[in-house]
Amino acid sequence: MPIRPFKLAVTDAQLNDLRQRLCNAKLAESLKTDSWEDGTSPAFLQRVLEYWCDRFDWRSQERRINQLPQFMTEVDGQTIHFLHQRGNGDKPMPLVITHGWPGSFLEMQRLLPLLTDPAAHGGDAADAFNVVIPSLPGYGCSPAPTQAGISSRQIAGMWKALMGQLGYERFGAQGGDIGAGVSMWLARDHGPHITGAHLNYIPGSYRPPLGDGQDALNEAEQDFLNRSSQFAATEGAYVALQSTKPQTLAFALTDSPIGLAAWMLEKFQAWVDHPDDLEQVISLDTLLTNIALYWFSGNVHASLRLYKENRQNPLAFEPGERVDTPLGVSLFPREIPMPPRSWVARVFDVHRWEHMARGGHFAALEQPQILAEEIRAFFRPFRV
Repeated sequence: MPIRPFKLAVTDAQLNDLRQRLCNAKLAESLKTDSWEDGTSPAFLQRVLEYWCDRFDWRSQERRINQLPQFMTEVDGQTIHFLHQRGNGDKPMPLVITHGWPGSFLEMQRLLPLLTDPAAHGGDAADAFNVVIPSLPGYGCSPAPTQAGISSRQIAGMWKALMGQLGYERFGAQGGDIGAGVSMWLARDHGPHITGAHLNYIPGSYRPPLGDGQDALNEAEQDFLNRSSQFAATEGAYVALQSTKPQTLAFALTDSPIGLAAWMLEKFQAWVDHPDDLEQVISLDTLLTNIALYWFSGNVHASLRLYKENRQNPLAFEPGERVDTPLGVSLFPREIPMPPRSWVARVFDVHRWEHMARGGHFAALEQPQILAEEIRAFFRPFRV
């Protein structure tokens, strides 16, 4: 399949079906209406439902999305949707940015112009990038894989091939959440083609070599493992389910848009850096556009299944393995448990490790200016 322009076009029948399902939605009872302690707040979800039914305008959001430079192509037998915007500068650096769950390419809308045209946003034209933002297989506008075995490692290979199709034989990688894992696999498996990898998260599947012959855990590393275990015990139900029995959950989320919203909104509420009011940072229109994109894709099952694929193919290293590709990490304060620098440096060549003043798991959505400045700063020494 040659590269071709793409426009999102949800049918009226899809919109009518969604509205009917929302009008007939049945919310669960709760002992604490306003609390998030047991999961998504029923009071908040009720307000989301009312807004979705009465005020949310998908067609307006669709027109806004279609102003983005969207394309489709086929890579290794998989159809991939992606954004591609060339930078304004003397020699823009190619950069592939990968999203995660429960996000999408829509997270990067405000980040995109800051990277492609930094001079127009208070930056230096010498820091411009040619930016490619693919949709993970089965997410957003990328169709679901038709066979098992597509993990972040295979996706990294697809991204390398995609960038080659676009004429970029050497490029940078950036990502958070699942996108961080894809970027680390790019650095590991395709190092000669990767200028550097910048991350705003270290995936839990990253496992440096430990045990005989390896350095003992230091205090900060042990503290990280303790915090990770505590997170898994109290907040990790979604990972346990999506990485073991994703299909069972997929039936419910594919049938109920308000169930899908509840499943995804819980993570935005928990992981966004906000003053007890999520909407002060991310509007309902933004949240619902992302949720609706998942709904209209019809590929919820595939977005969940990627967790199982990654559990079966973790980012684990053998003793003596090193990745020489330069790595940079930006740590946002509301992020879920992050390791110390030493944990990552056991394998990777860490060139930058910076703590941010504000922001959470969805850095590109919450703090695009801060993230853009970090990306520019990390890649600046590697430009030729």
